[in-house]
Amino acid sequence: MIISQTPFRVSFAGGGTDLPAFYREEAGAVLSTTIDQHIYVTIHRRFESTIRVGYSRTETADTIDSVQHELVREAMRMVEIDEPLEITTIGDVPAGTGMGSSSSLTVGLLTALHGYRHRIASPSRLAEEACRIEIDVLKKPIGRQDQYAAAYGGVNYFRFNPDHTVDASPVPCRSETLDELERRVILAYTGQTRDANEILEKQSNSTGDRRGELRAMRDLAGAMRESLLGDGDLDHFAGLLHEGWELKRSLGCGISSGHVDDWYAAARKAGALGGKLLGAGGGGFLLLMAPPWRHRAIREALGRPRELPFKIARHGSRNIFIQQ
Repeated sequence: MIISQTPFRVSFAGGGTDLPAFYREEAGAVLSTTIDQHIYVTIHRRFESTIRVGYSRTETADTIDSVQHELVREAMRMVEIDEPLEITTIGDVPAGTGMGSSSSLTVGLLTALHGYRHRIASPSRLAEEACRIEIDVLKKPIGRQDQYAAAYGGVNYFRFNPDHTVDASPVPCRSETLDELERRVILAYTGQTRDANEILEKQSNSTGDRRGELRAMRDLAGAMRESLLGDGDLDHFAGLLHEGWELKRSLGCGISSGHVDDWYAAARKAGALGGKLLGAGGGGFLLLMAPPWRHRAIREALGRPRELPFKIARHGSRNIFIQQ
């Protein structure tokens, strides 16, 4: 029995510059952190000669080729495991909410499967293999930030190079800065989920016309990283977050909605210094930053929405239980 634990991520700036349509021409960059909300993958050898996969539904397959869950199927192929297994997945947060759940699942599957093979895969290997599965094999119109965030964990600045390599740089924040960041953040659930692939495909297709805005978003990732260093200037960080959201909204492509715009305007009026919709956009969680004493007014202005507790996870994907 193997159980892996893989964190979800919150992206602060640079999303969209991790798409090949942008970084093939010039380097992209993203600033993100993982949070203490996870996806768990369990793997156990089956006595029966079939593969059983449990997720939002349960399927039983005679061969790898007949496994319908495409991430499970391709992860087993990647690690070269072809034997009867029972694989289950459990997530703390539903898919389609902007936290990179699909890539976290892919990384978590690889972590568990490598563990089943008595191997420890490095974060770079996990991220690259997850990218190959999602982008090269399954042809998903997504970027590369989510796989790297899930594999590495913590607060990171990722640079996406034209040769498809990725430079991962942990941000050396003081623990007091991260504690204060956690205190200032509200993650409010919009009540809407969406298909990120559709939004990202539109964004990728329009990259040539929006390169200036995307370049500014990439540069904001670097500026926000700088604001976390030293004593940390979180007011400045929140202001840059607001600037980044305004740039992202300007891209169109279904990134925002009337409901989200109304929420954001109400939160700003109630004291939020900055914020953004997580992930590709269209729904999911709205991240807001404000001094803690402003939080009550913001919650009231939004009609007391459902919230997700926010803590930074310092680790990436890992196996938390192994029984031979």
